[in-house]
Amino acid sequence: MGISRFQVMAVLQAARAYVLGYPLSSAKSFGLNRAIFYAAAKKGFKVQRPQKELLRKRTKLPEEKIEEIEKSFGIERIGDEMAYCVTIGGIKYFTIGGEIQDEEKFEKQVAKRFKNFEKVWEEAINICKNVDKGILLSQRYFYEAVYKPRRDYLVQKWSNM
Repeated sequence: MGISRFQVMAVLQAARAYVLGYPLSSAKSFGLNRAIFYAAAKKGFKVQRPQKELLRKRTKLPEEKIEEIEKSFGIERIGDEMAYCVTIGGIKYFTIGGEIQDEEKFEKQVAKRFKNFEKVWEEAINICKNVDKGILLSQRYFYEAVYKPRRDYLVQKWSNM
């Protein structure tokens, strides 16, 4: 399994959220969520049921746990960007397509693909710390100024780490 733009997007978005003050678990959830969002946008979104309905259908948890999660369902804003989220055990996790992105999914779809994820994470944090906070708070500027100019370089560099 190699590294693609998907993993680069997920890591940079997670680092963005982390630098903006989100706890590590929530930041990783946000990073994976945004990578899935951009991949879906590239392919064209399909009309789906409301998020809450999808969450109930795709979550394999006991009914009382699903009801608790549904009560916490909401929208979180990071700068001018918004995403659906739920709170589980006091931790905010982002959702898309009725699926909750948690640390386990981030590990499987992103971190595991890297030979040395700790160094990749450290570099991503440094990239985000060295840009203006206004860029981090803007969906468009983050994409245009942070992700887009570095994506192919980082795919190659991080693949060889």
